[in-house]
Amino acid sequence: MVKVMNPYFAPNAMLAKITSKNQLTLPKSVTQAVGATEYFDVEARAGQIILTPVRIQRGDAVRAKLAELDLTEADIADAVAWARAPQAAPAMVAETVAASAVTPTKPKKAAAKKAQAKT
Repeated sequence: MVKVMNPYFAPNAMLAKITSKNQLTLPKSVTQAVGATEYFDVEARAGQIILTPVRIQRGDAVRAKLAELDLTEADIADAVAWARAPQAAPAMVAETVAASAVTPTKPKKAAAKKAQAKT
């Protein structure tokens, strides 16, 4: 059953319109009442939409991801050892660095003209 409301006669009525992209803008007074939050747990119950503020803890997200990956302490120790080990530069990078250190040469025609001008 959908509740029908006439906003012109309800003294404390607050309306929120859903857009064609299913986006909903909440009244500022409602968001201020629940405090600063970016995320809401959404639940449909008995024809109503229930929004509950959720504060995401970054540490919890990291722990959840680690649990999902099923990493062991040995895996983490191996990764840290690998990251701390001195790494040899790939050949392509070394060649690029060496090539950039060399001063560019002038084209042959320009060098020939310069040699003729000196004589």
